[in-house]
Amino acid sequence: MRQVRLSDMYDISGGDYGTARSADRSADGDSAIPTQSGAAATPGGAGRNHPGSSSLRHLIEVSFDWASRRSRRALREAREKISSRSTRPFTLSIGFAAILNCATDLFQLVVSLFVATWLSNRPAGMEYPAFVLTTICVGLVWIVTSAVLRHYDRTAFQRHTAEDAALVSILVMAATTAVAFVNLLVRDTDAVPKVPQFLFALWPMALFLRLVVFRAVSEKEAPADKVLIVGAGALARFTSEDLEKRRRHDIVGFLDLPGDGCSDSLSARLLGPADSLEQILRTTAVSEVFIAGEMLKHADSMQAAIRVCEKLGVPFAVPAHNFRLERAEAIESRAVADGYLHYHPVALKPRQMALKRLFDITAASLVLGLLLPLFVFIALAIKLTSRGPVFFRQQRVGLRGQQFGMLKFRSMVVNAEKLQALLKERNERRSGPVFKIRNDPRITPVGRFLRKYSLDELPQLINILRGEMSVVGPRPPIPSEVAQYEPWQLRRLAVCPGLTCIWQSSLNRHQVSFDEWMYLDMQYIDHWNLARDFALIFKTLPVVLAGAGER
Repeated sequence: MRQVRLSDMYDISGGDYGTARSADRSADGDSAIPTQSGAAATPGGAGRNHPGSSSLRHLIEVSFDWASRRSRRALREAREKISSRSTRPFTLSIGFAAILNCATDLFQLVVSLFVATWLSNRPAGMEYPAFVLTTICVGLVWIVTSAVLRHYDRTAFQRHTAEDAALVSILVMAATTAVAFVNLLVRDTDAVPKVPQFLFALWPMALFLRLVVFRAVSEKEAPADKVLIVGAGALARFTSEDLEKRRRHDIVGFLDLPGDGCSDSLSARLLGPADSLEQILRTTAVSEVFIAGEMLKHADSMQAAIRVCEKLGVPFAVPAHNFRLERAEAIESRAVADGYLHYHPVALKPRQMALKRLFDITAASLVLGLLLPLFVFIALAIKLTSRGPVFFRQQRVGLRGQQFGMLKFRSMVVNAEKLQALLKERNERRSGPVFKIRNDPRITPVGRFLRKYSLDELPQLINILRGEMSVVGPRPPIPSEVAQYEPWQLRRLAVCPGLTCIWQSSLNRHQVSFDEWMYLDMQYIDHWNLARDFALIFKTLPVVLAGAGER
C-alpha cells in the first residue's frame, strides 16, 4: 500500500473545505487516501468501477480546491502590496531637485538674455552672431561659477535660505559681469542686452526659482543626514518609524541597550551594544545620535552615551517625555515636536552663525575676484618651475567627520606624500600625529615662497564658497591624523574648519606643542562669537605679511 499525504494541502489552504469535504476527509482516515495497485474487487461493484476511482476523484477535487485557494491568496497579497505602495509617501532621489534646477536655470538664462535684449530695443535671436556670442559667454560663466560654488550639489539645499540667496546673487553678478564685458566689445546697435535690463530680467526669477520652487521640490527628496539610534526596543522602533515618515534622516543603525530586547524589525540593522558607541562614532560620520532609552530602566547607559557624545562633539537627542501627561503641554512645543530634546556640543548662536556664513561668502568671492591676476601669476610660476599640476587636492576631515577635498597651490614635488615615510624620523612634532619638519626637502623653490606667506592656502577660498570651510575655524586635519586623535581631541570636528584660528594667528606657533594647539582650538570652540572671529582675522594679517608661515 502506498500513502498519498494531503495534510500539507489542508494546512496551507487554511482549513476545512466545507461539510462535504470534511466528511470525506474523516471517512478516508483524516488525511491519507489508500490506493491499491492490485485488482481486488469491492463488494457489489466487481467489474464495473476501478477500485481506486473514488479516492482518485477525491484527490483531484481537493487538488483543484487547494490550487484555487492559493491563487486567490496570491492575488489578495499582490493587491495589498500595490495598495501599500500607493499609500507610501512620494520621494525623489537625492540630487533630483538640483539637476532640475540646473536645467531650468540654463533655460531661464537664455530667456532672460532674449527678454533683456528686447527691452534694450536691440534685435534678439540666434540668427545674430553677437547674441550667440553673448549666450555662449554667459552660459560658460554661469556653469563654471556654479561648479565652483557647488550650487547644484546634491546637498546644496541644506544651506540656510539667506546663504542660498547670497549664492544666487553671486551667480547673477558673475553672469552680469560677462554681459558687461561683451558690451565693451560690440557696438551699441548689436544684439546684446544692456546690463540693467539683464539684471531686471534674471535676478528676480533666479531667486524665485531657487528659494520658492526648488527648495520645495528638494523637500521631497530622500534624506541625506545620517543618524544613529542608541536603543533597539519599542521606543527606538517608534523613533525610526517617525524619522522615516518625516523623511528627515537616513538611519545608519541601532545599538542595543542592556536589558532592552531588540525588536524583530530592527535586528537586521543592529550594529552592536550601546557601549560600542564611541568606536562607531570614530569611524562613522553621523549628524546626530538619538538616545532612545527609558530613563528609569537605562539611566546609567543613557548617561554613558551622553558623555561619549559630549566628549566627541556629536549632537544628540534624549526623550523629552519620561512621564505620562494628560493635560500639561510643553511651553515651546516646537522644541519637542518629535518627542526629543536636542542638544549640541557647542553654542549654536544661529543669528551669529548666519552672519558668519554670509561674511564667508562675501569675503571669499571679493578676495577671489581681486586676487585673480595673482592666481594666474602663481599658476604660471608653479607650472614653469616644476613638473606636476598647479593645484594639490587632499582629503581632509570637516564638520562632524565629513571628508572633503581641500585645495591648495602645489608647493611640493609630485610624490611628496610617498616620500613622507622616508622622512618620518625627522618629524619635529613627535607629541602628536601631525607631520612637520623644518626645511622640508620636498618643497619646491616657488613652494617655499608660497608657504612662507601662506599664498598656497588661497585656493581654499573656493572651499569656503562651497561651505566646506570657513574663514575662521580650526584647521581641517587629514584622516590619518584623526584616526590617532585622543577622544577629547575629536571635539574640534564639532565646528566648521577654517583658514585661520588662534594657533595660526600666533607669531610663535612653531614652538607650540600639539596638545597646546588642540587646547587652543577647544578654547575657540567653547568661547566662539562673531567679534572674536574678526579679531582673529585682523590678528592673522600681520602674521601673514611678516612671512611667519610654514617653513
